[in-house]
Amino acid sequence: MSNTDIPALEVRDITKQFPGVLANDHVSFTLMPGEIHAFLGENGAGKSTLMNILYGLYDPDEGEILIDGQLVKIKNSADAIRMGLGMVHQEYALVDTLTVTENIMLGTEMHNGPLLDSRRASQRVKALSEQYGLKVPPDAIVGELPVGVQQRVEILKALYRNVRMLILDEPTAVLTPQEADDLFRVMKEFAAQGKSIIFITHKLREVLAIADRITVLRRGRVVGTALPAESTDRSLAAMMVGREVVLQVEKKPASPGAVVLAVDGLTVRDDRGLTLLNNVSLEVRAGEVLGIAGVQGNGQTELVEAITGLQAIASGQVRLLEQDITSRSPRTITEQGVAYIPEDRKGTGLVLSYSITDNMVLSSYYKPPFASGLTMNEQAIRANAEKLIKTFDVRTPSADTRAGSLSGGNQQKIIVAREFTRDNKLLIAAQPTRGIDVGSIEFIHRSIISQRDSGVAVLLVSAELDEVLSLADRIAVMYHGEIMATLPAAEATRERIGLLMAGVQQEPANA
Repeated sequence: MSNTDIPALEVRDITKQFPGVLANDHVSFTLMPGEIHAFLGENGAGKSTLMNILYGLYDPDEGEILIDGQLVKIKNSADAIRMGLGMVHQEYALVDTLTVTENIMLGTEMHNGPLLDSRRASQRVKALSEQYGLKVPPDAIVGELPVGVQQRVEILKALYRNVRMLILDEPTAVLTPQEADDLFRVMKEFAAQGKSIIFITHKLREVLAIADRITVLRRGRVVGTALPAESTDRSLAAMMVGREVVLQVEKKPASPGAVVLAVDGLTVRDDRGLTLLNNVSLEVRAGEVLGIAGVQGNGQTELVEAITGLQAIASGQVRLLEQDITSRSPRTITEQGVAYIPEDRKGTGLVLSYSITDNMVLSSYYKPPFASGLTMNEQAIRANAEKLIKTFDVRTPSADTRAGSLSGGNQQKIIVAREFTRDNKLLIAAQPTRGIDVGSIEFIHRSIISQRDSGVAVLLVSAELDEVLSLADRIAVMYHGEIMATLPAAEATRERIGLLMAGVQQEPANA
């Protein structure tokens, strides 16, 4: 990190309020030349709002921004870029049908007379690639590149515009471990050349590995700044949540029983006939967690939806305790003893306009004790909700509160409470902790292991490799709609799983 005394960027008392929400509350920090400054915080802590203010997408209600010691007004992203501040968002803004060079030069086209000078732009892209160790083919079509390379294109797009400060928003969310390591190398090279990075993430291990300084936000306020050398993942988690958190799930060895779920030769195609799942086979036994690892978008969603009756199956079979449930209706599958935590809690797991009370019985409102014939037992439904709110620690003013008004963590607890308290044979948990706070993650992890220990078969699908490694007894890795390999958790190193996630069947002989 550079010793220059004047911050590249200084933020003083930034405040931003939306209707009913104080997103940023007098936030102040500095970013020094050559520094990698990480920002940690739960969902809703105010990280994204703050970065959108810096990049000119929001106007602050109060506060000041200084660049190189000079007070500035950033009215839009063009202003930010002109002042040397770039941003790589989680959702890449690339045109799939254009080449790398064409994407990078969009909006800053070079001309040779009346014609575009693509050759000179390509040479500059190549020079930047070599300078920062970003291996990107300038003439490749972006839509044909792996997601890790597309991210490099976004970084090059910022560098092409001569930025000195770069905001990276959850940059490893869609990367394999090896791609994440490559990104960290690029970040260090960027900082070594005197440039600065704001690194937003929720992955504590990454922060400790790459950051020079760490700022933690909680409920819109800065609650502390820490140095990695003086921090642990537990101390950072406690700053984020406001209490001690158990990050590693304590569990005894699994005692697998009979095969509960058997998937044989499952193939799924989309409306255009493209294969999304190709001949997938797997087994999950009673009393074990089978984790599905893989970069998001490699067939995990289609696998879960095919098993639960939400996706048409082209060929193959799904059996639950030897009974064929292939292509049965979701209600029939639920009644067979399948609990389901969907990856989209707002769209699939809850009816946001319904009360917590009604959401707690979405799977069973028509059965005793909640109904007798066509008559619903409102008293039993209410008593069920109040009991589950207490047992699962759902933070709410009342059982009548609309589910849509709760935080993501509390919404997820409603689904967990509903699904875990039925007579389950199989639990399918798809991205069960996506976008929720560390404290809720701790609770849901314990609940999943409790289900396993009670003899339930658990199929866990997660894009978070650390989550899979922590919870699973066996791990299957998906790539391009296929199972690359299934191995015991004891044999599953991050490196081995990462290679499989990238489609590499085995480690090279010289690895």
